[in-house]
Amino acid sequence: MPLAGQISRQHAAAGRTLLIGMNGSQGSGKSTLAAILAQLLAKNFGLQAIDLSIDDFYLTRQSRLSLANHIHPLFETRGVPGTHDVSLLCKTLQQLTRENSEVAIPRFDKARDDRYPEGEWDRVSAPLDIVIVEGWCLGTPAQADDALREPVNDLEAREDPDGRWRRYVNQQLGERYQGLFQLMDLWIMLQAPSFDCVYRWRLEQEAKLAEKLHQGAGEDSSRNRVMTAPQLSRFIQHYQRLTEHSLQQLPGRVQFLFSLDAERRIVSYDEPLPISL
Repeated sequence: MPLAGQISRQHAAAGRTLLIGMNGSQGSGKSTLAAILAQLLAKNFGLQAIDLSIDDFYLTRQSRLSLANHIHPLFETRGVPGTHDVSLLCKTLQQLTRENSEVAIPRFDKARDDRYPEGEWDRVSAPLDIVIVEGWCLGTPAQADDALREPVNDLEAREDPDGRWRRYVNQQLGERYQGLFQLMDLWIMLQAPSFDCVYRWRLEQEAKLAEKLHQGAGEDSSRNRVMTAPQLSRFIQHYQRLTEHSLQQLPGRVQFLFSLDAERRIVSYDEPLPISL
């Protein structure tokens, strides 16, 4: 509630749509916090608010396969900078600030590893008062070139020995993604204690997805792309480098910082950057 109150006051002072970026590692609870904030802003402060996830703006599976064929095979796996449709996300954010328009919000089906058809996207009326965008790499600065030389895990050592994949990821982060980040008015971070927690947190997410798909069994036989524990272990290695970089670099670059323990409990709160709109 105090955070929602601060956001409400900043919106009143700005007199326009506020775009809020939220960073947090996989499984940290950022989707839950974004949804709760949007509800509080609507119910308690009368603001038109929406929460979006960068996960709904992945490139289509076919586009990522093309990227894997032309740049590096690791781009078949969604998640890292270079696998999102940044242009579509920027366009959507801009549309959400415009008067008297209906905006289609993309949706991504993680079970099928592909974007839903456009006819199944949600639609909202713009302009909105508050737009919250959450994502694991949001706000993260690019790494220095010398930081890319040594692999950080077995995935990089075995499947990216020459560093081609991680250099392209870093290039995308340093170029196209920074333009997206600059659109944000305010930043929130959920700071995990370390990357070691991410595997367990992400495993819990996968278990919930499996349960959800089991409940809908028979509706769509293609909805069964749930990762096993070994598959998930490899999967999160795609995220390790930038998650650790984010945990080091981002805490001092946000207005609202929530530090978490291994059980995702908030152990401290800080406001590193002053609010300036």
